[in-house]
Amino acid sequence: MKKRSDPVPAKQRLDQMLSKLKEHDFRITPQRLAVLKVLAASDGHPSVERIYDTVKAQFPTTSVATIYKTVALLKQENEVIEISFPDGSNRYDGNKPYPHPHLICTRCKKIVDPDLSSLEDLAKEVTKETGFQITTHRVDFFGLCRECQ
Repeated sequence: MKKRSDPVPAKQRLDQMLSKLKEHDFRITPQRLAVLKVLAASDGHPSVERIYDTVKAQFPTTSVATIYKTVALLKQENEVIEISFPDGSNRYDGNKPYPHPHLICTRCKKIVDPDLSSLEDLAKEVTKETGFQITTHRVDFFGLCRECQ
């Protein structure tokens, strides 16, 4: 049985992102399509700089502003989530654009998506305990990855 936390194949995820942008009449330029491909296929939570480096290899005249604008548009359309860091080195998840937990290494900034089936139970428990209607959540765990320990 497929769980919501299971990643969608990159092609299917790309098609979902394209469909959403077309549905709202956003132009699909070759550079924008390249950004979507990077985000749809990545499980490494790339930064704008990493996306830019990848896209620029194929489209040398691409500006970093194009990457920022495309990422902002995808955030607005709920097709990517942003993982913020105090130093501004934000990272993006276009593969799983819904609330899910992250393990973040405080040294190398590696980000891993653990499969925590109990997270749904936690949200239910919070609702029961507080009376809040949970609309979204963010759960991040910080520590040192195996390589940095």
